[in-house]
Amino acid sequence: MRLKVLLLAAVAGLSPSLALAQAAAPKPATKPAEAPTAVGAVTVTSDATALRTAIDRRSYSVANDLSAKTGSISDALRNIPSVEVDMQGNVSLRGDPNVTIMIDGKPSGMFNGQGRADALQQMPADRIDRVEVMTNPSAAYRPDGSAGIINLITKTTAKPGATGSVKLNVGPNSRYNTGLSGNYVHGKLSLSGEAGYRYDRQRFWQTDERDTTSASDPGARTLQDGAFQNAGSALNLRGGVDYTLTPKDRLSGEVRYRGMDYSTGGQETFTTFGPTPDIQGPSYARASSARMNRKNGAASGDWRHQFKGAEHELDAHLEYEVTDFSRDSQAFIDSNLNPDQYETFGFGADQDRVNFKLDYTRPGADDSKLKAGLDLEATDNDYDNHGTSGPTPDGQIVDPRRTNRFLYAQDVYAGYVTYERRLGDFTALGGLRAEQVEIRTNQITSAQKDDNAYFHLYPSLHLGYTLSQTQTLTANYSKRVQRPQVQDLNPYPVYVDPYNYRAGNPDLKPQLTDSYELGWQYRKGPASYLATAYYRQSRDGVTDVVRDLGGGVLLTTRENLAKSRNGGLELVANGKLTPKLSYNVSANAFWNEIDASTLGFSGTRSGTTLSGRASLNWQATAKDFFQLNGFTSGERLTPQGHREPIQLLNLGYRRKVSDKLNLLVTVMDAADSFKDVQVIDTPALRERVERTASVRAVFVGFTYSFGGGRAKDPGFDFGSGATPGG
Repeated sequence: MRLKVLLLAAVAGLSPSLALAQAAAPKPATKPAEAPTAVGAVTVTSDATALRTAIDRRSYSVANDLSAKTGSISDALRNIPSVEVDMQGNVSLRGDPNVTIMIDGKPSGMFNGQGRADALQQMPADRIDRVEVMTNPSAAYRPDGSAGIINLITKTTAKPGATGSVKLNVGPNSRYNTGLSGNYVHGKLSLSGEAGYRYDRQRFWQTDERDTTSASDPGARTLQDGAFQNAGSALNLRGGVDYTLTPKDRLSGEVRYRGMDYSTGGQETFTTFGPTPDIQGPSYARASSARMNRKNGAASGDWRHQFKGAEHELDAHLEYEVTDFSRDSQAFIDSNLNPDQYETFGFGADQDRVNFKLDYTRPGADDSKLKAGLDLEATDNDYDNHGTSGPTPDGQIVDPRRTNRFLYAQDVYAGYVTYERRLGDFTALGGLRAEQVEIRTNQITSAQKDDNAYFHLYPSLHLGYTLSQTQTLTANYSKRVQRPQVQDLNPYPVYVDPYNYRAGNPDLKPQLTDSYELGWQYRKGPASYLATAYYRQSRDGVTDVVRDLGGGVLLTTRENLAKSRNGGLELVANGKLTPKLSYNVSANAFWNEIDASTLGFSGTRSGTTLSGRASLNWQATAKDFFQLNGFTSGERLTPQGHREPIQLLNLGYRRKVSDKLNLLVTVMDAADSFKDVQVIDTPALRERVERTASVRAVFVGFTYSFGGGRAKDPGFDFGSGATPGG
């Protein structure tokens, strides 16, 4: 029987309104001004608005990152140590793009698949309280993502009465974002809700130069040059309820909707060159338009039972989520050699996901803690590629090379146990997670069905030792997995444009990674310093591979690497230069080695990247606050080439008019330096792709709080980054 049926049957007795906002996730702590060192699981806490560290994670508050209040999640993540976000919104953690992103310890369909980067760039970050970075999560968390987990902890309120806020930020080219949030707490009942809307308009440019010539093959030299404009909106809605049924039982429920609707239009030129640059071959112009739509809705219900004693509890969580994604395009090709051609093509993806979790926590009298749980999930995916072409708009016929349907279903049965024990200055947290995965694929167009099942154990171990009241040492290990995404397995080529196709690989294996870390933490007063040495070894890593199909046409597919190794040293510092001037600085030296023997190279390829970021906050007066955020990343190795360095600088100013009203001015990409350049350099292919966008912008806005209490810091809006497709 399908896991989905089992899940629904298992929880049929639970009320649909049951919800628990953090079933498997650790509960967001309250925000003390200062906490003692080495409490519980070897925790070092500095200023609560900056950094907290525990034996298995680092937690960064976004309270003083004003861009996170009214900007996108991408904007907030760009200022978090260990995290990088490129122009397209793709996230990597210490140089590894295989990152799992969660909200309150739970996965979301918005952050999976091809639309993940778009969602991160358009979803507002003003509900985010803290960002947890877990590069070696414990076995209580899913092992997905070889780089680790980024957990977005949302804000909670326990203030009696009604409170809320409204915001509006306006930028150039009709760009704006607005939002309304509110909370109501009365006795045993808590209600919360929010609505946010973002409209973006942005231009971007792309240049793609390719050369497949060699001594034995004349190949082709081509140039693809395009200019585009994106415009569209993102809507976020959420409602939640919490009710204390008894002193030991709490029920919660949540419904949410996130939608994006974006259109893109542009002009491209495609040129083929002869043996020398001054000899031009066939060329054509292409005008295209596309519309991207992504809808995500979910309902969750939970129950938390508190036994006798602190932290002795049972949590149950049930969630149903639906994601609908589509991208439809049309184009006209005006060629100097061939007849004119009209074409339409598109891609659709629907996903249904059911998840049931049960977590039990029991503290021991000997300063220990036992956790155990079940995590059952069923996911169904339906992928539909379609395309037509013809000499006139009405004369188009179905193109079988662009039309196919692919079904994918995955069931995961998981159970875990962790045990934490403290003996004096020494703390150990060990865990083991067991997972049975069952996969069914059906390439309907080619009548190709496949079944696959595998079982893996994922151990984790975290050790901590308190040297003194100011210093702590940590060491940890975890085994991680990176499963291929659904479209990674679909073998049918997907048409992107006349020069570019993309296809999956049904023979892909999951990547397994062993991750090790050693850390040192120091805290004195408001300052904290961290140093972490890390090392990861992977086998069967999944990566993009670009192949020449002839005539300048490239096919991007997915392959397993034989193995790869990477490691580095990361430094983080937080503190105050003066009573009014605070800083947050981090740097990372990252080394990567790839066995590229299967990609057209002999032996291995390796490289080192230096990256860093800094935030400077100046409280000039009681009402005036200035902020500077910047980051830079050096050249990064890829399996077939490298990505050139990137930089970004943001500025902001806030004027506190009253306890309830704040005015804001922010500057995104003040130096106009943010661009993305990818280079492929193999014996058979040399390619350089440069993407730039109108990222630099000035935003002016306000935030007004109502109800009880003082206004919270509204923050700066540094825009939404590059819009989808940029």
